[in-house]
Amino acid sequence: MNKKILFEAMRTLVAIGVALLLAFIIIFTVSEDPGYALQRFLLGPLSSLRNFGNVLEMAIPLVFTGLAISVMFTAKQFNLGAEGGFFIGAVGATALALSFELPPIIMPIVAILCGGIAGGLGNAIPALLKSKLDASELVSSLMMNYILFWLGIFIINNYFRDAQAGAMASHRLPEQVKLIRVLEGTRVHFGIFIALLMVILVYLFLYRSRWGYALRMVGLNIRFAEYSGINTKSVVLYSQIIGGIIAGMGGAVELLGMYTRFTWFQLPGYGWDGIIVAIMARNNPLLIPVFAFFLGYLRIGADLMSRVTDVPSEVVAIIQGIMIMLVTAERLLAGWRHRMIVKEKMQNQPIDEGGVQNG
Repeated sequence: MNKKILFEAMRTLVAIGVALLLAFIIIFTVSEDPGYALQRFLLGPLSSLRNFGNVLEMAIPLVFTGLAISVMFTAKQFNLGAEGGFFIGAVGATALALSFELPPIIMPIVAILCGGIAGGLGNAIPALLKSKLDASELVSSLMMNYILFWLGIFIINNYFRDAQAGAMASHRLPEQVKLIRVLEGTRVHFGIFIALLMVILVYLFLYRSRWGYALRMVGLNIRFAEYSGINTKSVVLYSQIIGGIIAGMGGAVELLGMYTRFTWFQLPGYGWDGIIVAIMARNNPLLIPVFAFFLGYLRIGADLMSRVTDVPSEVVAIIQGIMIMLVTAERLLAGWRHRMIVKEKMQNQPIDEGGVQNG
């Protein structure tokens, strides 16, 4: 196994272990029945098919936003627009579904693509500002999230709102646009297969295409990439647009798989969660589903624990914060990594005729 991969895996596992240990200490401190609380937290998601289905349901949007963030972060573009892209993608899918009548198989595909286009267009603005004006994509994408949110609310309110509904909501989505359920007794829908397909496509794009190679080179060293003849401005542009497309598709899939109409009054938060997933996965597309499932498992476990015990579900926020701090701490396990490198170098040193290592 590659030493760098081994080190990063160990550092991630240590971060998760320390975060869980501190969470257990908190549970033992605040709960009158910590044993039962831990049992619900750790085993609750496995206690029934419905609970396990809830984990998978939560993991689906996290895969999309995690992939979106990982593409942008791989190019060192710290665009946080997955949240707005996810939201406007759902709005785009709603607009398509309520405006056109298409065959049952074609309609959800077109709606998801429409959501992806909406998300890509939303992220194109910070991308253009970065590539043309060298504006900080961090600031512009954060502001763009709220612009897309209020734009989406305006569109739903003025063009697709159901006046008969008791609250702000669109008209009901037609049945032929909804994604089918794939696990009886749960709400797990066909979007789980779309998410896994996107994982494969993103991996192939990043590691098996020249555009992905250029994107990774820009992320590693933008000056070297420029010296090598890579058009770094175009990479900055398309990395963020692709991230927006993936996030927008995620919003469309979430809406078509889990809702009967558009009812989001606020940003759903999956874009911010995608940042956590991408950081934990080290921007590796193949690890995104693993950590999306892990985060979903933690949240469902915490929710089940809070329902029947005296421990609040916010304990999972503590776990997340500690994990992110430790995973991003460059000095964590640095001594072990140094010893590992020195040992490898010593083993590779040539030995002279006297039996003494050179160097």
